[in-house]
Formats: sequence, C-alpha cells, structure tokens
Amino acid sequence: MGDRRQMMASRQNFRASTGRLGKPRLHGITEIRGPYYSAAGSESLQNLFESMGEYIDGLKFSGGCNSLMARDIVKQLIRQAHDHDVYVSTGGWAEHILRKGPGSFRQYVQDCKDLGFDTVELNAGFMGLDEENLLRLIRMVRNSGMKCKPEIGLGFQGGENAELAQSGKVDPNWVIKRAERYLEAGADMIMIDADGLVSSLDNLHSDLVAKIIERLGVEKIMFEANDPTVSEWFIKNYGPKVNLYVDHSHIGQVERLRSGIYGRRSPRSIFFG
Repeated sequence: MGDRRQMMASRQNFRASTGRLGKPRLHGITEIRGPYYSAAGSESLQNLFESMGEYIDGLKFSGGCNSLMARDIVKQLIRQAHDHDVYVSTGGWAEHILRKGPGSFRQYVQDCKDLGFDTVELNAGFMGLDEENLLRLIRMVRNSGMKCKPEIGLGFQGGENAELAQSGKVDPNWVIKRAERYLEAGADMIMIDADGLVSSLDNLHSDLVAKIIERLGVEKIMFEANDPTVSEWFIKNYGPKVNLYVDHSHIGQVERLRSGIYGRRSPRSIFFG
C-alpha cells in the first residue's frame, strides 16, 4: 500500500512539473491499440497499465479482435482497463455486424454494453451507409448509455465518399461537414483515419489537417498516428492537447513528447535514448 501511495505521489509531482492534467482528461487523450498486430493477455496488459497506465486514456480492440476471444477473457481485459481509469472502445466491427441483417446492430450494441465497453466505434468509411442511417446508429449507441466514436477519413473504401476517393480528389470539407453532423447527433468524438491523410511523414497533408482542426478544434477529434514520427509532428505543431490513437508500444514516446522531455537522435527519430 505504501509503495502505491509513493508511486501516486511521484506521478502527481511529475504532472505538476510538466503541466499535464491527470485522468480523466478532456484533451491530450492517448488511446492505444489493444491486441491486433501482437497478442496481449491479461499479464502483459497489466504490466503495461502498471508501468504506463497514468498516460493511457483509452484502449481499443481494433478490427474485431475481441470477437476471437472468449467473453470471459474480454470482460477480464475490460475490467483491468477500468481498474486503471482507462476507457475501452470496440474499434471497427459494426460494419461486419450489419451484414447479418435487420436487428443485428441493436443486438451488437447490447452485447457491447453487457461486456463492459464504454465506446462503440463506427467506421463510416467501411459501413457503406448513407448519412441518415449512420446518424440513426449514432443515436442508438448514445441511447444505450455508451459513447459513440465515428471514424472517418479521406481514403474511403465505400459509402457516400466512394466515388470521391476513386477519383483521387481530396476534399476535407466532406470530412468536416460529416463530422459536424455526427457530433450534433451525439457522437462523443470523431476519429480521423490515417489512410490518405497522415499515414507517414512522407504522406502527410498538413494543409488538410490544418483545415480540419481549424473547423472542428482539437478537443472533439482524435487522429490516428501509426508512425511515431507522425505523433511527433502532431504534438509539435498542435501542442500536447491534441488527441492521438497510437500503438501501445509508442505510449512512452508519445508521453515524453506531450510532457516536453523528449530528446532527438536524428530529425526523424523520437526513440528512447
């Protein structure tokens, strides 16, 4: 007990010295990818939370990975996250559920709630729904008591923006207008997909990012940043308040950047020295 109090006091002193707010945070949120590229059981997740849990705000089960696990295991991982004040998101999986026919999404929302999820993500780019139907799903999630996070981007594979994507045209106004409507319908936050926008520094449309942030602000949007150098770019250009979705292996690097204690080995490196 004494060790835990000492650890908490140390973290509080660190936050005070860096100006970082404690959880729950309204901005400067870091959401991490759960088991996806690599398996993560309860022990490895616990190790991550014990060492870096203060800097993790959300855990996302990407790509329906939770569907590959037993329900008891999913519930256990969600409880672990909640014990460390970490919210849990479904990630994109609703687009698969919708193929099962009428009523499938309502049952999916109930299952997510029963498992303990806090947020249901809706990948608008893959769902192939018109705007009104997507707004209806957002309201359904909100009415369940969970939060809703639509994911949108410029590299759409289907839905309303399919023709635009195939033509190679880039229109941030399309993303902005939909994001505004989703927020009005009750979405808690908008996830901006990295595909076609910020997948790497070599494929980073800074002008489009600027337009999105100018219209929507930083508090209600989260940018996917798969590449650590992209996280660095966001924080250096828009400050520690920008919300980022990163791989769990990048959490230390991201927090160093947010807190202003990073060092550089080369112009494109932010790894521990």
